[in-house]
Formats: sequence, C-alpha cells, structure tokens
Amino acid sequence: MAKTSPAKFVREVRQEAKKVTWPTRKETGVATLMVFVMVTFMSLFFLFVDWVISSGVQLIIG
Repeated sequence: MAKTSPAKFVREVRQEAKKVTWPTRKETGVATLMVFVMVTFMSLFFLFVDWVISSGVQLIIG
C-alpha cells in the first residue's frame, strides 16, 4: 500500500477538486424539469399498463 503524507493528500484532493465543473443554474433547471417530465410520463405509463393487466385478469376470473 502506498504511503502518502496527509499534506500531500490534501494537495492532491485540492488539485482534483479544481478539475470539477459544476452545472450552470440553467442546466440544473433543465435537468430537473426533464426528471419531473420523465417521472410523470413513466407514472402514467405504468398506471395504464397496470389497468390493462388488471382488466385482463378480471375478465379471466370473472
């Protein structure tokens, strides 16, 4: 296992942290909106599929 001094570790962490690019406010808003749209779409899709399967089972069972 490689031995690294705490000071060197902190320097390396800071160097890596400087490479991080954060999304802009607009990008965050667009991504959030897309998540809400997809969640709504998938919820409606599975509601419909559940209704179809439930109707089919009720038809078979009587």
